[in-house]
Amino acid sequence: MTTTGKTAAAAVAPRTDQGATTIADVVVQKIAGLATREVAGVHALGGGAARAFSALRERIPGATASAGQGVSVEVGEKQAAVDLEIVVEYGVPIADVGRSIRRTVITGIERMTGLDVVEVNITVSDLHLPDEEYAESTRVH
Repeated sequence: MTTTGKTAAAAVAPRTDQGATTIADVVVQKIAGLATREVAGVHALGGGAARAFSALRERIPGATASAGQGVSVEVGEKQAAVDLEIVVEYGVPIADVGRSIRRTVITGIERMTGLDVVEVNITVSDLHLPDEEYAESTRVH
């Protein structure tokens, strides 16, 4: 799977006399990440280490969270595959969240890039409990 650090690009349209259109893997990665965040029941993307790093980055003035966190993609000339690592909210039906994520990610990537999304693999790495936020905000630093 390709991640943000690579500069690979996928040709999504045959070259014409007027030129070729290419889309970098990171663009597909960001589309998938943003689409996933739109789904109700998704608390966060990424595993524990990625989320911890993101939390540190958010404390730096001017820094922004990565739209591609928890997302890896493999992009070919006409097709893409997506792997997601997510944290879901406690109490939501995980199977329903998975279906919604797949539908939203596939629609977003196909509409914006023209690539055929062949698979969206989802790993639920954690469950966010309602009292975890309260515990974090009241912890003495």
